[in-house]
Amino acid sequence: MQIKPEQLNVQLKKGLVPLYFVSGDEPLLVQEACDAIRAAARQAGCSEREVHHVESSFDWQGFLQSGDAMSLFADRKLIELRLPTGKPGDKGSKALQAYAERPSEDNILLIISGKLEGSSRNTKWYKALDKAGAVVTIWPMDLRQLPGWAMRRMKEKSLQPSQEAVALLVERVEGNLLACAQEIEKLLLLHGEGAVDVDKVAASVADSSRFDIYKLVDGALQGDAARTSRIINGLKGEGVEPVLVLWALSREIRSMANMAFEATQGAGVEQVLAKHRVWDKRKALVRSGLKRHSLPQWQAMLKRCAEVDGMIKGGRPGNVWDELLQLSLWLGGLRLFPQVKSARM
Repeated sequence: MQIKPEQLNVQLKKGLVPLYFVSGDEPLLVQEACDAIRAAARQAGCSEREVHHVESSFDWQGFLQSGDAMSLFADRKLIELRLPTGKPGDKGSKALQAYAERPSEDNILLIISGKLEGSSRNTKWYKALDKAGAVVTIWPMDLRQLPGWAMRRMKEKSLQPSQEAVALLVERVEGNLLACAQEIEKLLLLHGEGAVDVDKVAASVADSSRFDIYKLVDGALQGDAARTSRIINGLKGEGVEPVLVLWALSREIRSMANMAFEATQGAGVEQVLAKHRVWDKRKALVRSGLKRHSLPQWQAMLKRCAEVDGMIKGGRPGNVWDELLQLSLWLGGLRLFPQVKSARM
């Protein structure tokens, strides 16, 4: 059955179903939905938690056996299956269907997935999970929805913000739900329950929209040209040293080049990501980057990094910030100045 995120707590109070499937690409909302399921499972006697990470060589048969096995320390256990790509493959599809057809009577299964493609909702394994348990799909929050979400969350914390205070909060966090939630907690800690006006927000809320080099790297790798350009301009306006920007970009490009090389040697993408300890929340970005550029292209970008370094040190002519913008956009698949032949191989 399909359950909206805002309906999950009501459903959990009515009683647990054998399995839950939570998917989406809003980390905070996914985390909170899963935390609610974990808490309900503990209250229902699932004092043991077993976590499985699905990778290329994942043992699906072992997963099924684990689902049938009783906990060593309790009557029930919560089994978490983390499926970051949302694609279980043929073996995984069959295993999930098999589990859904005969879910454990003692254990609770929680499947956590990244954003699903539309075609995934027509697969047999997805329909089997939908029939056997609860499916919670978390969609990306539009910036227009954020003020309403922030207002509701503040009221849940017994804060009474003005519309102007909410507008300033939303502006400061720039669509970052996690930052917004943290700033609301800070407001509660600093000022306690009650009214919240613009002055209180201005005094206590950090400017989470402040551009930094890490946001630049992720924005560039995502291929968001408008955001990448805005961040570059923001960094320049804030007086950030170009050498720090180049350091962040070159570090990311060098890491991507190394991963691309290993992939050309026969290593699977998931194996490469695991070896380089790519965080779960960045895996989708890295995968898209590896698909976007070949190894020679990553090497060409590294060469360009060296040339920009020469400009920063005064050994080569050129506008450093223009070159950093070009390099950032190139990372995302856009060549702003294709006439610069020295960046090609």
